[in-house]
Amino acid sequence: MLDIKKTYVTDSRKRPIAVQVDIQTFEKMEQLLEDYALAQYINENNPEDTLSVADAKAFYETLTNKKP
Repeated sequence: MLDIKKTYVTDSRKRPIAVQVDIQTFEKMEQLLEDYALAQYINENNPEDTLSVADAKAFYETLTNKKP
């Protein structure tokens, strides 16, 4: 687990309204969320939707040959 150093931002009544983290911690948190989302996406993948190498190359060619 990440050791998150945080600073609470409070309103005039000392109620917490936000949290500040340093940029390095934020970037680590962002990367963890992206990795988690990617893992979830991979786990939800239907194994029947796979392509052979030849089919994947042919599909890739159709993407690279399209003009904007």
